[in-house]
Amino acid sequence: MANRGPSFGLSAQVANKLAGKRDPQLEAEIMQWIGEIMGQKLPAGPYDEVLRDGVILCNLMNTLMPGCVQKINTSGGQFKMMENINRFQDAAKKWGVPEIDVFQTVDLWEKRNIGQVTQCLMALGRACYSHPEYKGPCLGPKPSEENKRTFTEEQLRAGEGIINLQAGYNKGANQSGQSFGNTRHM
Repeated sequence: MANRGPSFGLSAQVANKLAGKRDPQLEAEIMQWIGEIMGQKLPAGPYDEVLRDGVILCNLMNTLMPGCVQKINTSGGQFKMMENINRFQDAAKKWGVPEIDVFQTVDLWEKRNIGQVTQCLMALGRACYSHPEYKGPCLGPKPSEENKRTFTEEQLRAGEGIINLQAGYNKGANQSGQSFGNTRHM
């Protein structure tokens, strides 16, 4: 982490909770998926360290959408590396990842919320299903598709005669005689 000392109290509890959301098996699946798409073996090391500089993420997006990330910084200071992460985020949004699933740059760079990074990459893998020109592997469950139904007027009228259970006609059941708790004393 960049210039941060150990956390105590509530900060430590929040950090522990975020760390508890990490799933090493899911992280390994994501790394394998990225390697399959890019057609190369990724460098060994912890998940967050391999992805930290954003180079692999930018190369991933260039594989999915050729030319979407024009410049990838492979050297330079931390701000150059953080630009890579920002470029990945912009490209992921163009690919179809919802805004709510995209992580913030500090989540990865300072390792504040690696679970959110994983969520973003899972959303990227699911977005692959919605691109008919993409023929590579996808990640995660396939999103549901629209299943529009049409009913005739006769079918719609048939449903009007049915009394559902919420109407209070469940074999004469009602709430009279029920009392929970003590009465209010003023």
